This record gives sequence, C-alpha cells and structure tokens, in this order.
Amino acid sequence: MQSSENLNEYPAYDGVAPDRWASALHLFDNGVGVPREETTVERWERARLLFDAKDYIGAARLLADVVEEAPEQNGPRLLLARAYYHSAQLRRAEEQLRKVIERDPVEHYAHLMLGRTLERQGRRDEAGPWLRLAAAFSGEFPDGD
Repeated sequence: MQSSENLNEYPAYDGVAPDRWASALHLFDNGVGVPREETTVERWERARLLFDAKDYIGAARLLADVVEEAPEQNGPRLLLARAYYHSAQLRRAEEQLRKVIERDPVEHYAHLMLGRTLERQGRRDEAGPWLRLAAAFSGEFPDGD
C-alpha cells in the first residue's frame, strides 16, 4: 500500500509520454482554466524530451521555433540538425550544420555530423574534408599520419 504522506516515492511507470509529462508540469501555473504560453526554455526542454523519446519530427517542430527565437544559441540549432538527420530531412540538417560551423568553426561534432549527412546523401567527396576536420579537432588521426 502506497503511503499518501510521501508522494516522492510513488513509482514511475512507462505509460506517460515525455511530451505530455512536460506539458503537465505547468498545467496549473496560472490557475485552473487560465491559458499559459510556453516559454522558449520550456519548449527547449520539451524538445529535448521528445528527442530522447526518439520523436525526432516532434522535436524538430519545437526546435525550429526555439532556433528562430534564439538564433545565437548553437545548442538548440545542433539538436535541430540532429533531429532533422534522424528523421531523414538531410538537406535541412545540412543547412543547420553549416550555420553552426559558420558561428563556431571548431565545433568538431558539427563537422562530423555534416560529413555523415553528406555521406548519407551520397556526396562522399564533399563529406571527406568535413570528416577529416572532425577527426583532427577531436585528436583522432588515421594510422600513418
């Protein structure tokens, strides 16, 4: 029997989707029945939950708004590129990755992802330099170099 005095010990079950759980956290912030607009940070948090739950298309929808509202932030843009990559929206992923690299030329993960995105599009010749840069930035050099 569950004690009603210690609700923090209530066991979690796999039944609630992350998106619904994140929304429910703020259900009554403004009082019952009062609409509440989600902040950029809350959308970012919800998008990360969706991404972790492998709902890449849902995450991309939210992240596109977050990136539009905070274009100077590379974290949401990089996650947006990953969501596009995992949902096979490769041209969109490429576009976002190029913007990340433009803003932060030594972001090795963006170089790696751009190389993999180009490979997945069948553009192996274009992918090579990006993959070599990613390896160099991370300190991984091929044998013999």
